[in-house]
Amino acid sequence: MGSGHYIWAIFFFASLCSASLANNAKINFREKEKKVLDQILGAGKYDARIRPSGINGTDGPAVVRVNIYIRSISKIDDVTMEYSVQLTFREQWTDERLKFDDIQGRLKYLTLTEANRVWMPDLFFSNEKEGHFHNIIMPNVYIRIFPNGSVLYSIRISLTLACPMNLKLYPLDRQICSLRMASYGWTTNDLVFLWKEGDPVQVVKNLHLPRFTLEKFLTDYCNSKTNTGEYSCLKVDLLFKREFSYYLIQIYIPCCMLVIVSWVSFWLDQGAVPARVSLGVTTLLTMATQTSGINASLPPVSYTKAIDVWTGVCLTFVFGALLEFALVNYASRSDIHKENLKKKRRDLEQASLDAASDLLDTDSNATFAMPLVRHPGDPMALEKLRQCEVHMQPPKRPNCCKTWLSKFPTRSKRIDVISRITFPLVFALFNLVYWSTYLFREEEDE
Repeated sequence: MGSGHYIWAIFFFASLCSASLANNAKINFREKEKKVLDQILGAGKYDARIRPSGINGTDGPAVVRVNIYIRSISKIDDVTMEYSVQLTFREQWTDERLKFDDIQGRLKYLTLTEANRVWMPDLFFSNEKEGHFHNIIMPNVYIRIFPNGSVLYSIRISLTLACPMNLKLYPLDRQICSLRMASYGWTTNDLVFLWKEGDPVQVVKNLHLPRFTLEKFLTDYCNSKTNTGEYSCLKVDLLFKREFSYYLIQIYIPCCMLVIVSWVSFWLDQGAVPARVSLGVTTLLTMATQTSGINASLPPVSYTKAIDVWTGVCLTFVFGALLEFALVNYASRSDIHKENLKKKRRDLEQASLDAASDLLDTDSNATFAMPLVRHPGDPMALEKLRQCEVHMQPPKRPNCCKTWLSKFPTRSKRIDVISRITFPLVFALFNLVYWSTYLFREEEDE
């Protein structure tokens, strides 16, 4: 038992010694990191105002490779023509003044949170309207210095960027919004920006936009020349496709329903003036309100948009239905006037025939003196002559339209019947031309 206690005491003592040595090693390792930082960034040893040398230590321009990670796109505003994006922005370059000993691979990199300790590229976003950094809970920024002198700068930022839009095909359009990054003070002789090889732009997988879909993105260069020199520039073109289902439900289907409701007036009796007037005025005002609401959500542009063509034609159809009732009302009053004239004429003819019959009955002695041949103005003779002319004329081919319209004796009724067929046919033809034109133009613009 004594020897057993002795062995356990030795084992416990050895464990304490190994733990103490490990803690001392960690402490010494962190102290070595501090010594390395003091060695490369100490006072009088590194000047952050001087840019790094070029590739392989030459006097050429410093090369900075850029890549971004798009975390979210919150909105795309058609009125102000801008969009908001949150991204992680990364830059990587080589500064040979920051080389250090990695202690046989144990020191992979040094981490800093103060960007002013090392030289930084003067990159800015040329189409930025607003922007801010994220400082909750700590500033979302870090700088990593690798043993070979490579520097990685990463920061999370939110930006509101300008996006000029062409709304001629709205809402069947696609928009290209750019993200431009350029050097502000260093020319291409001193600083060059390049996209990181491989995958320079990454997008979060579950990116959701309310009215758009991000179809694809393209990286390119946009170097600019000014009076002060040529400056390096990078850009990302984001291609957004507008979701049409929202506009189909909110605009196109309601407009179609208003146009169809205005056609109900053609089926109402021509004497129902209050019903037809109220229906026409109500649909016209509703369509005008719908049009003004659509225009309120868009900027005032000098060209005609696809939605303007649609709402304009729908408004024209509704207004045409109201004018059709005005024409029917006028034709109805004209038909009543003609019917009254015909009735008066028939009454006069009947009165003259009755007077002639009375005269013949009272003067029976004059019957033998009547000539056997009728006078040319005699109504019976004219009727027989007209019948002979009709039989002598060649038979005409029956006209289907005239035969069908002859079923409706009044002109006002004929106008209503023709409108029942003409308005839907013309509106269907307009839909065919509208959708084929803008959908094909959309494919051509792609």
